[in-house]
Amino acid sequence: MFKTNKKQMLVKVYGAAIHGVSAQIITIEVNVDTGVGYHLVGLPDNAIKESSYRISAALKNSGFKIPGKKITINMAPADLRKEGSAYDMSIALGILAASDLIKADSLGEYIIMGELSLDGGLQPIKGVLPIAIKAREDGYKGIILPKQNAREAAIVNNLDVYGVENIKQVIEFFNDEVPLEKFEIDTRKEFQDKIDHFPFDFDEVKGQEAAKRAMEVAAAGGHNIILIGSPGSGKTMIAKRLPSILPPLSLKEALETTKIHSVAGKMGAETSLMTIRPFRSPHHTISDVALVGGGSYPQPGEISLAHNGVLFLDEMPEFKRAVLEVMRQPLEDRVVTISRAKFTIEYPASFMLVASMNPSPSGYFPDDPNNTSSALEMQRYMNKLSGPLLDRIDIHIEVSKVEYEQLAEKRKGESSQSIRNRVIKARNAQTERYKDLDISYNAQMGPKEIEKYCELDEYSQLLIKTAMLKLNLSARAYDRILKVARTIADLENSENIEGEHISEAIQYRSLDRDFWNA
Repeated sequence: MFKTNKKQMLVKVYGAAIHGVSAQIITIEVNVDTGVGYHLVGLPDNAIKESSYRISAALKNSGFKIPGKKITINMAPADLRKEGSAYDMSIALGILAASDLIKADSLGEYIIMGELSLDGGLQPIKGVLPIAIKAREDGYKGIILPKQNAREAAIVNNLDVYGVENIKQVIEFFNDEVPLEKFEIDTRKEFQDKIDHFPFDFDEVKGQEAAKRAMEVAAAGGHNIILIGSPGSGKTMIAKRLPSILPPLSLKEALETTKIHSVAGKMGAETSLMTIRPFRSPHHTISDVALVGGGSYPQPGEISLAHNGVLFLDEMPEFKRAVLEVMRQPLEDRVVTISRAKFTIEYPASFMLVASMNPSPSGYFPDDPNNTSSALEMQRYMNKLSGPLLDRIDIHIEVSKVEYEQLAEKRKGESSQSIRNRVIKARNAQTERYKDLDISYNAQMGPKEIEKYCELDEYSQLLIKTAMLKLNLSARAYDRILKVARTIADLENSENIEGEHISEAIQYRSLDRDFWNA
């Protein structure tokens, strides 16, 4: 670590830049010399270039001022583009230390980040969790950052976290005048306390037993699912309750998910660690960049924000076809790769896709008297979803209209907790089965695993052969049926795939049936 004395005019302060979902240490070198001028180098963006005005006003309102000398600030490595306003406090403290206005003996022991207000107060920043993880990895004693970000940084153990309200507190800390209070939380206790807090429950859903069963199968095997039904049949209601039956996040998954939301600036001041699986529901007007991530300064998209959780596309055919097609590769690879001329970034994107759609432009099934769509309109509507995309969705389920008797029923349905217990049991069986492989659940199986774990008896082979010929299924659809059948067998605690498991899995290929192309 760098230490200085009163004769030296050069000081180093340490911050961090976000690259993908990880952080890189940035060394901010401040040199004060005779002359006049303010020079900021090292590929800063406009927000950093404007920092001189914020720093000047913040220091003046805190009882200090920028000296009228030649100040040169270099942000190293100089060939890495820096962005955002999070370096304000680092630069300000570097200027004060290089001007001998504060003690700089221990300045190099901390990562210091924060955006300054004109009154010297601090605004929250993005990407705190990966920055704190990097600070611990590189042996820094602690991290000093805005108070709003302290809970998030405190997830990382063996690192002193100081949340401050204004720059004056930091100045007094380094001048040994007033100590800062460490922010500490019990991560595991907080994680366990909130792991079962869900806003919705399946016991609120009236009827729809077939759709609920399909959701249970999807949750148990991590399968993508599409719900097809007329308006008001409960598609969105069912989809929103999916996170409540998924297995709880492990601490490792929670950290992964929190990192992505931290980088995207989606963490609240009262949130430290994400404890329930994310549920993202973008509007159908979303652009392809907003969905998969990217931009001139790359940011995670909706599919990465849904990592370890659920991405819900309501009224899927209303999304632009180009937007849907860019999802095909992430659905297979479970990662998003964003390539630019000078760098490549990867964002994780292991999510469950849940989609809903009306069966026709009028909103009703082809055999429903309310259906007013012509055959041509039906065909045009269905063509909005490409075959390759639908092939990547394991389960297609029809959600029928709920009858009055079911709606008037006072008795509640099965609770999410009891469904979840069966899902967890099935997932545990899969975890044991794939413990020596790089997969966790049935939906991730490749051709080798399918061949090994989805052996069929003669009757089951005949069933699937008949379905292949009758429905003209692709090879990918064949694999999907086997994966879903394996999950159904796991739910039934069956070691082998039986005929009834194959039959049920074939029932979950509604969009392959002839009448959709009527």
